[in-house]
Amino acid sequence: MKTIMHKSDTRGKANFGWLNSYHSFSFGNYYNPERMNFGALRVLNDDTVSSGMGFGKHPHDNMEIISIPLEGDLEHKDSMGNTTIIKQGDIQVMSAGTGVFHSEYNKNSDKEVKFLQIWVTPNKKNVTPRYDQIAIDNKNIKNELYQILSPNPDDNGVWIHQDAWFHLGELENEHLQTYTLKDKKNGVYAFVLEGSVTIEDKVLEKRDGLGIWDVEQIKIKSNEASKILLMEVPITQ
Repeated sequence: MKTIMHKSDTRGKANFGWLNSYHSFSFGNYYNPERMNFGALRVLNDDTVSSGMGFGKHPHDNMEIISIPLEGDLEHKDSMGNTTIIKQGDIQVMSAGTGVFHSEYNKNSDKEVKFLQIWVTPNKKNVTPRYDQIAIDNKNIKNELYQILSPNPDDNGVWIHQDAWFHLGELENEHLQTYTLKDKKNGVYAFVLEGSVTIEDKVLEKRDGLGIWDVEQIKIKSNEASKILLMEVPITQ
């Protein structure tokens, strides 16, 4: 088993007044040659957007883009004709493929919106752009690792053009959980949204990240009430 720990306070940071963003991997003006990606996981941004503000129309191509709102309401518009609101409990995915423009704004004038912006490199280039979003029932993630993303359109959650699986769990204090990798050639990047967990012998606090590979199964123990995101992705591209 191999691991790499990314403590919360070692992440890159960008503060533009209206946007406060923490980068687990190199992004924008933050460049760290030792933190370019974790396999196919290219971007993990922890964004807070001020009321009424947001990202104007901008392009993407050949990237699988996943948004997970943590607080507030985020309005999405794109060149495929979609206008939607995503909020806590929703999972949004966009396959940029041959190219797409989109914008994201805080829908509310009286509170911030917080969300994770995640990019995964695809296993197919120049696909037809597509958009999807789902709402998950919070009961499904209580003391479970609930699948929210996979490569299979017929599976639970959204799907992307990559052999990747994401799971979300809300664990009570001292809950024990085992995660078995779908593909032993993959690795898992664990990101703590709330609380504290121990994965194997590594203690992770809020917003810490841990990459694990060369392993078929990992053991997770919550040290307090905790919420965790597991992202299983190919290690080699």
